[in-house]
Amino acid sequence: MFLKDDKYIFNYLVIIFFLFASSAYSKTNDKKEIFNYLNSLTNFSASFLQNNGNDLSEGKVYIGTKRVRAEYFSPSKILIILDEDKAMYYNYELEENEFFNPRNTNAWFFYDIFRNPLFFENSLIQLEDNELILEKIGFDDEENNFLIRVYFEKNPLILRSLEVIINNETLKLSIYNHKYYEEFDKNFFKLISPKLLN
Repeated sequence: MFLKDDKYIFNYLVIIFFLFASSAYSKTNDKKEIFNYLNSLTNFSASFLQNNGNDLSEGKVYIGTKRVRAEYFSPSKILIILDEDKAMYYNYELEENEFFNPRNTNAWFFYDIFRNPLFFENSLIQLEDNELILEKIGFDDEENNFLIRVYFEKNPLILRSLEVIINNETLKLSIYNHKYYEEFDKNFFKLISPKLLN
């Protein structure tokens, strides 16, 4: 009787082990595939709709080898170019520009998601239907708590949306019209006011 119970327990533990090992392997592969996909997004652009709960904005994001460029078309025409520790904001209507450290603002996530390969290293991943969700929780340089979710269609793997919550302020971006292997002008990602380039 004792040996029989041990055999059932052993079989149960083996089944549990394989279920968890299979799930972990699958998640590891999915995560690796997502990292490879995000790292491959150079010379890439996509349109986005941004919703902060009150306002809807429309724009386009461009990913270069080292920098990220976001252009807002409505309701205001604004340009933001981000590097790891420097950035530029330009308002076309007011013809004003400002240089700043993105780490001191909520704009830092644009750079980290697309150009910082280590950012999602300790992230969680889950699969819902045909959607992979990458989730990162932490604190930014200003000690603000954040939650970032990046949603991907699984087959084929395509970036679909971002959800950013920083100190209970939520920002959602729906991403569409993906363009790969774009060719950008040499000045496209420069931290220079557009009026000086014309």
